[in-house]
Amino acid sequence: MSPKGFHFIVEASGCGPVISQVDRLQEILVEAARRANTQVWSVSFHRFPPDGVSGVVVISESHLSIHTWPEVGYMALDIYTCGEESKPQVAVDYVLEQIGAKQTHITEITRGLDDGDMEYYHSFVTWQEVLRRNGN
Repeated sequence: MSPKGFHFIVEASGCGPVISQVDRLQEILVEAARRANTQVWSVSFHRFPPDGVSGVVVISESHLSIHTWPEVGYMALDIYTCGEESKPQVAVDYVLEQIGAKQTHITEITRGLDDGDMEYYHSFVTWQEVLRRNGN
């Protein structure tokens, strides 16, 4: 049986200063949702002192959320989509490119699996990537 959805949990380190910019992060996540072939329903972003940002983009297929700690260059990203047409990996890749992360730890969870008995479970894979070294 087909899974109900795909859930990406992303830890990003060494992020650029953009992770303190509320308006820019909102633009990035809305564009990520568009690139993932999803429909945006609502958007809410908020700044937390001194420079952190939290935001959520509710999509017809579920959500994208972000929480940042610019003082240590860290971003937590959560993207969950359901539906066969959505492309959550495209959204993840776009966000990571835009924030200039140096390293990531990603977990992809395949959710809503069942063996035909209506008892659902998930499976996951996790990996790390070095995206940039010494600012390159």
